[in-house]
Amino acid sequence: MKKKTLKKIWESTVVILLCAVLASASPLINLTSGSSDTTVSLAALSKLGSRGDEVRSIQKKLKELGYYTGSVDGIYGTNTQKAVIAFQKNCGITADGIAGPKTLLYLGLGSSSSSSSQYSSNDVYLLAKVIAAEARGESYTGQVAVGAVVLNRVEHPSFPDSISGVVYQAGAFSCVRDSNWSVAPNATAQKAAQDAINGWDPSGGAIYYYNPAKTSNAWMRSRPVIVTIGSHVFCK
Repeated sequence: MKKKTLKKIWESTVVILLCAVLASASPLINLTSGSSDTTVSLAALSKLGSRGDEVRSIQKKLKELGYYTGSVDGIYGTNTQKAVIAFQKNCGITADGIAGPKTLLYLGLGSSSSSSSQYSSNDVYLLAKVIAAEARGESYTGQVAVGAVVLNRVEHPSFPDSISGVVYQAGAFSCVRDSNWSVAPNATAQKAAQDAINGWDPSGGAIYYYNPAKTSNAWMRSRPVIVTIGSHVFCK
């Protein structure tokens, strides 16, 4: 066999082996072609044993939400993993203890999405006003859930297609006629509004909620219940 032929076979074999290695590493490696060269970037996935700034951000957020009590040290240990699992269970997503793209989104740490970019600062502020008025005294999760219901209505064909339309729809929220409606929402309510816009939905897709202690409406009480958070029952 000629040397040139052997060389071609060897080069082809090397290329095949290289492609096989890249294919097996595809969950971790993303190749993107630039105008003049090729850039290799690693996909971040924080899990047990991970270290770095992303882990610090996760720990800080979980600490703010009351799931994590350890130090913000950037080390993804068992305590961080347990906090992530607790958060995932509460959100109704896969509780694997891994801070993947969906968990980061629910934590408000994911990249901006089309759903979040469609809302203006005025929309966020109005949503925060509803949360402050409707969920006073509720847990942070309960406040985010109220905000999520408003957003779920925006996406639902039976309701107006804007936050202002949903909030000011006749008879939808009695708080808009409350004397406290003019009071500016606090920082917690504004953060809850942003978390809801970022995709966190503790209500499980609910479009209604009510307080059993204050509601006698038979139709509302007949709605299929999804979850109860604090004083509110969230339903379809």
